[in-house]
Amino acid sequence: MSARTYELIYILKPEATEQEVADLQAQVEGIVQRLGGSIEKTEPWGRRKLAYEIGKHKEGFYVLHVIQGSGELMKEIDRRLKVTDGLIRHLVVRVDERQIVAERARTKRQEESRRRRVARGLPPERQPGEGPQRDSDDDGDMTYDGVDVEA
Repeated sequence: MSARTYELIYILKPEATEQEVADLQAQVEGIVQRLGGSIEKTEPWGRRKLAYEIGKHKEGFYVLHVIQGSGELMKEIDRRLKVTDGLIRHLVVRVDERQIVAERARTKRQEESRRRRVARGLPPERQPGEGPQRDSDDDGDMTYDGVDVEA
């Protein structure tokens, strides 16, 4: 089976030291490497307020990993995190599914647009100069260009 993209977010107790956070990150990285996956990105978000109280904790230390791997890899990570001390919560989400759905919707919109254009007697693809024209000076950055326009 091909590698899929997953996001792993876990929350450690707020009193966790930097060493404990680093140890857990290293443990996750070791599992990923051992089972043939790869970590695309690791972001320690730091200490944040929880949306609701979990146990007696109102804050937690958040860490995000974006992982390429198989379902078996994620099952092993999930199994290990369930028995890890100092961990409040963890969540694994498969994100490539959202990308597939978005691509499918984009393709459907493009096909519908082509169908409507052909029904109106137009070429299926937009031609240069067709549609709303953009001001070449406006690059969408909402900054002042230094040019005053007097009305």
